[in-house]
Amino acid sequence: MRAVLQRVSSAAVHVDGRLVGQIGRGLLVLVGVGSHDGPDAVQYMADKIRTLRIFPDETGKMNRDVADSGGAVLLVSQFTLYADTSGGRRPSFVGAAPPDLARTLYEDLAAALRARGLHVETGEFRAHMDVSLVNAGPVTLVLESLPAVRSQ
Repeated sequence: MRAVLQRVSSAAVHVDGRLVGQIGRGLLVLVGVGSHDGPDAVQYMADKIRTLRIFPDETGKMNRDVADSGGAVLLVSQFTLYADTSGGRRPSFVGAAPPDLARTLYEDLAAALRARGLHVETGEFRAHMDVSLVNAGPVTLVLESLPAVRSQ
């Protein structure tokens, strides 16, 4: 599982002009599911997203996690995070999970984040989405579940 986290002042997702998810301060998380991912990867990612200290404390140091800062999470599925661009000019997505598995693990990640006390908004799985954000910092991190955490 791969994720791009962006610390945001605000973020929103629209599908066909309709608002489907929106947050103020918090994290925009673009998440891709790999073909070998499973429940362990979901739990690993949920723990990382919930506990990363990337929000400023009263001195301006990154010492607070998203919950400590009063933030929310906007979770958006993005299979293109598994693009392989090493050959030719057209990306290959063979490393991405099939849609049924990806949807299940994406929904499981949203549930796992909620179970950890976070307010979670989502995009719309397999839809063409327009994502807007105001990156605060900017702070952008790339996460990947460890191979040892991936389900076999």
